[in-house]
Amino acid sequence: MARAAPRPPEDDMARRQADEPAGLRARFGPDEPLVLDAGVALSPFQIAYQTYGRLNAEKSNAVLVCHALTGDQHVASDNPVTGKPGWWEIMIGPGKPIDTDRYFVICSNVLGGCMGTTGPASADPATGEAYGLTLPLITIPDMVRAQAMLVKRLGIDTLFCVLGGSMGGMQVLQWAAEYKDMVFSALPIATSAKHSAQNIAFHEVGRQAIMADPQWRGGRYLVEGARPSAGLAVARMAAHITYLSDMALHRKFGRRFQDRDAPTFSFDADFQVESYLRYQGEAFVERFDANSYLYVTRAMDYFDIAADHGGSLAKAFAGTKTRFCIVSFTSDWLFPTADSRQVVHALNAAGASVSFAEIASDKGHDAFLLDEPELFAITRGFLDAAARARGLAGPAG
Repeated sequence: MARAAPRPPEDDMARRQADEPAGLRARFGPDEPLVLDAGVALSPFQIAYQTYGRLNAEKSNAVLVCHALTGDQHVASDNPVTGKPGWWEIMIGPGKPIDTDRYFVICSNVLGGCMGTTGPASADPATGEAYGLTLPLITIPDMVRAQAMLVKRLGIDTLFCVLGGSMGGMQVLQWAAEYKDMVFSALPIATSAKHSAQNIAFHEVGRQAIMADPQWRGGRYLVEGARPSAGLAVARMAAHITYLSDMALHRKFGRRFQDRDAPTFSFDADFQVESYLRYQGEAFVERFDANSYLYVTRAMDYFDIAADHGGSLAKAFAGTKTRFCIVSFTSDWLFPTADSRQVVHALNAAGASVSFAEIASDKGHDAFLLDEPELFAITRGFLDAAARARGLAGPAG
């Protein structure tokens, strides 16, 4: 009998997370299928998630945090693969803007991800092998419907707030459009209601880099014991440039050389910015699955709320009672302020309660993940006002 090719040992930690994630998970059996936009039912499947804080007796203080493209459920706790702190620990915790002494915070890995929620790296129960490209394509609405199943599994009927940035913000907007009665308040940050042609183009460059790697093996690399590290690293490098601004790159690196005083007249990483991007690519490969990158970027590309409502974004939010706060950053050219204003205008047309803030920052798209005091103040103020409106005056009792 043929023996399966061994997986590289450096993949073991990340690979194990795909099926046996650290933390919590919810399994949905054959009697609970998720009907995907692709027209097929996904069953069985699982969702990996983490929670922080305590759900109050009324179950009225639940906050759902939605992660961005390369994020995961470990929003405020150490990542089991990298050992690094949670990706939004600066925002979530006791006494922080999203106060876990007051709110019950939920964050789940998205459908199509690689940290325990069913995705292309997960084992297909029909074959025992990783799905690879046999997994149907996933959309942002699919991700949100899976999250809604998790929230209901937790016995929660309404969410006090849904918030997130970038792709997380897309999920927030989808939640508000599809589950109007479940969302009391929404905080979409650095996002838009549809993906632009420019952003689709950047994603396609990354996907082609992955698929051009000979080790991709038509998406079967996990089964064949290969690893498309070079392609995935290049995809990450290209994407990372879009998360920063020209000013941020100039401030961090300028044209300074890396560990040398003069050029080497070679294709080595002479400049600090080159060395930085190579490091970002190499580090990313250790924690993320290449096929997941294909699936999740494609989900973002397909996202267009207005297209699902006869071309009218305002119709998507008609009748909503949700309280909104929309936030953008001046130097974000991936999701510029114009995208946020389009959402604000649609919400105004729908008669929604909405506030808007454009934060002056030179940190680019990634500003929502960094130390931005104005974002902290806006988040805290918005949640405090929403808490008063809902009767959450103090820490959860």
